[in-house]
Amino acid sequence: MAREGVATQIDPAMRPPGSEPLFALAGLIARRGPASSAARLGAALSQLGPSYVKLGQFLATRPDVVGPRMAHDLELLQDRMPAFPQEVAEATIARNFDRPASVVYTRLGPPLAAASIAQVHQGEVIDPDGMARRVAVKVLRPDVQRRFRVDLSSFYRAARLGESVTPEGRRLRLVAVVDTLARSVTMEMDLRLEAAALSELAQNTEADDEFRVPAVDWDRTGREVLTTEWIDGVKLNDLDGLRAAGHDLPRLGRIVMQSFLRHALRDGFFHADMHPGNLFVDADGRLVAVDFGIMGRLGPKERRFLAEILFGFITRDWLRTAQVHFEAGYVPPHHSVEDFAQAIRAIGEPIHSRRADQISMAKLLTLLFEVTALFDMKTRPELLLLQKTMVVVEGVARNLDPQLDMWKTAEPVVRSWIERNLGPAGRIEEAAAGVGALGRSLQALPELIAQGQRIAAQLDLATRDGLTLSPETTDAIGRAEGRGNRWMTIGLWAIAALLAGHLLF
Repeated sequence: MAREGVATQIDPAMRPPGSEPLFALAGLIARRGPASSAARLGAALSQLGPSYVKLGQFLATRPDVVGPRMAHDLELLQDRMPAFPQEVAEATIARNFDRPASVVYTRLGPPLAAASIAQVHQGEVIDPDGMARRVAVKVLRPDVQRRFRVDLSSFYRAARLGESVTPEGRRLRLVAVVDTLARSVTMEMDLRLEAAALSELAQNTEADDEFRVPAVDWDRTGREVLTTEWIDGVKLNDLDGLRAAGHDLPRLGRIVMQSFLRHALRDGFFHADMHPGNLFVDADGRLVAVDFGIMGRLGPKERRFLAEILFGFITRDWLRTAQVHFEAGYVPPHHSVEDFAQAIRAIGEPIHSRRADQISMAKLLTLLFEVTALFDMKTRPELLLLQKTMVVVEGVARNLDPQLDMWKTAEPVVRSWIERNLGPAGRIEEAAAGVGALGRSLQALPELIAQGQRIAAQLDLATRDGLTLSPETTDAIGRAEGRGNRWMTIGLWAIAALLAGHLLF
């Protein structure tokens, strides 16, 4: 950061007391040149590693946390990083499909967008009917797997150190956090898994009117190359372009938030990297998502707790919201439910019925962190992707509509899920599922009884004339006993020698 000149861009009023010598040294080693602060910051994070780029993409969605200028500078990390050479991309394609890129695609254009993991080219293929079709070709960056391994190794060292020296580090479960990141990265490095995630999300959302995903070209997809339908649309971070195309920005903000909640609650499977560089709006006004390397899953139990917690905030039922946290095990049982309800009331009341531009997310996150520490709430690794994505989605929606009321926007989706799953229809389905599980257990019961009878007969035969050990087992026990006796004898002689020495001297 110092070498790229980022440190010298920090406002002197924001620097910690006594840090002037360090910033003076940073100024001495900073690169000279006319590069903008955005270019310097992007270059620094890129050189630090792809994990740091991911962090920059996340912070770019929160100008209310890092400041508008910093957020604007970080936006280039979403899709405008330096591209790698065309010949490297073509070599990767040839390696994946055992034939030249010119055979796989009738045309492969230069890179149009580049991020931390991969870059995207526009290609063209000829279908069996002779029609030309444009496609998006995503190619992994060379050596990205090794760079992520280096990042993760550093993160693991820092996490273990943090957990060993401070109780706060153990409460935050830093190693488990890095474990979650490592699993996510492992899946992101194989574009076949991304294609599968894209296909699953497409199946889940095929009936949605306001959201869709591109189709996968499986014949041209491999471990390092993903080919999908080409999307014509305006990126969600191009506000001027969206207005020029006649799109309603507040409506788009609502679609972003409601689509995410619908996927998380209804399907338990959601896009966990919904920064503006991965979101387009097509000519029909539908939200189109790309880049499915990071996906999140929620089980039925987590979805129920999420819905009840959100509904508690929407209806301002703080006691029920607190009870759900205890039922889920998010708060240790030795704490008071009423005290926790009071704490979350302090979080919820100031942001209820307020527009997005009236809420300081930085202050809200600070208060949330203080409450989790006060009530000994440990990090829940299974919820990390959900929590991170909720912050990003709220930031994206806020950028589209600064007057967004997040609770009114979320209410229809959450209420619909609760009525469907926790109402009478949901209870009937739950009871039917229980009957089905009982039926399957009864079907397996005769086999379990027969298996128990076989085990009992074998045990009776083995012990009828007393328990008999094989010669090999007897020899092994004898050898182990001999080793134990030798060490016992040596120990006794050592004690005797020490006693003799004590008596003599």
